[in-house]
Amino acid sequence: MDWTASLQGLVGGVLIGLSAIWLMGTLGRIAGISGIVGNLVTQRPKGDSAWRVTFVLGLISGPLLLMVLGGEWGNVADTPNAVVGDPAGGVGLMLLAGLLVGLGTGIGSGCTSGHGVCGLARLSPRSLAATLVFLVMAIITVYVVRHVLSIA
Repeated sequence: MDWTASLQGLVGGVLIGLSAIWLMGTLGRIAGISGIVGNLVTQRPKGDSAWRVTFVLGLISGPLLLMVLGGEWGNVADTPNAVVGDPAGGVGLMLLAGLLVGLGTGIGSGCTSGHGVCGLARLSPRSLAATLVFLVMAIITVYVVRHVLSIA
């Protein structure tokens, strides 16, 4: 077992939880990434865009900081010098997947961060149902991509 990867996952999970607690405690907002970004794009000058921009910049700055520090801590690529690597199924499949995720977050009124992290912490039955749907669909997607389409 790779304890380094497990420790990185633990630290990342704690940081996600702390950021969700901080956002709820200071602004009374749910740390749902799709809602934060979606409302930033669709409801621009509503007066609460500063915290949304700051939150998104925080999401982007984490991986950039890892790249500046050497890239080894968050490396998920197959090669040692790459930080992320090429998409397993190609750019077209990655774009399609991104569009489907965006469509799903719209239909589901949220994403894994809003429902899975914040909603489950608030014992929301709606978030439990949404998170179970996310999980089942992820399992089906991995099975189809790896075993039916033999992409990854």
